[in-house]
Amino acid sequence: MKTLAPSKIPKMIPAGGKWSNLIRRGKQITFTALEEGANISLLLYNANDLSERYNMPDTLKAQHTAHLTKGHVLMSDNGRVLASIIEDSLGWHDPLSGYTSRVFTNQKYGISTYQNERNDYYRSGEENFAVELFRNGLTPRDLMPVVNLFSKVYCDNDGNLHYVSDHSKKGDTITLRIEMDVILVFSNTPNPLNPAATYPSVPVQVIITEAEPIQENDCCFNHRPENQRAFENTWEYLSLSKGGIQ
Repeated sequence: MKTLAPSKIPKMIPAGGKWSNLIRRGKQITFTALEEGANISLLLYNANDLSERYNMPDTLKAQHTAHLTKGHVLMSDNGRVLASIIEDSLGWHDPLSGYTSRVFTNQKYGISTYQNERNDYYRSGEENFAVELFRNGLTPRDLMPVVNLFSKVYCDNDGNLHYVSDHSKKGDTITLRIEMDVILVFSNTPNPLNPAATYPSVPVQVIITEAEPIQENDCCFNHRPENQRAFENTWEYLSLSKGGIQ
């Protein structure tokens, strides 16, 4: 039997699960929904300067969008690119709805505790993030708006947000190319706007592999002039801080 390289071994994140790690520039990470109705709440931080992190307002404003898909990038608060969306089977991912809290989870799905349910208790995004942030030298004060992969939420003309229940299917994927060394943190917990009365239980597979080098026709670089400037800011930062882009 052929042995897979460690970076190519898929990791399954169960419903309610969480994970964080340092992901180096030049890698790509692919998320695959193993059932319908998946949701992964995602955060990104510059691994070499944790004060720099994903910025939702700048990401959306610069790319003239209220959702994320292939060709979009996840920008930091310093106008640099943390990650790019290079593949996407869905065409819409939610950057607006945030993450669940303990109070919200108890109110919506019923009170659930580890003491009574053990590993089957209902986890919240807020608690999952708090644990993983502490593991990486951060605190809950470093929480900010997240990207909810696999979820579709749109805003109507009156400013109301609407969750699309049948958006994500089994087998849907999204791939992020990592443009700077990042601390990636995510929580496999429900989208707060998911109307399901029972706690969603959808495992997601994660695999990290080498990314292809950026080409002149790269869809993310060429998506908008603002994207090009963000990439240029990133490359300048890498050149100055690391003695050349590596």
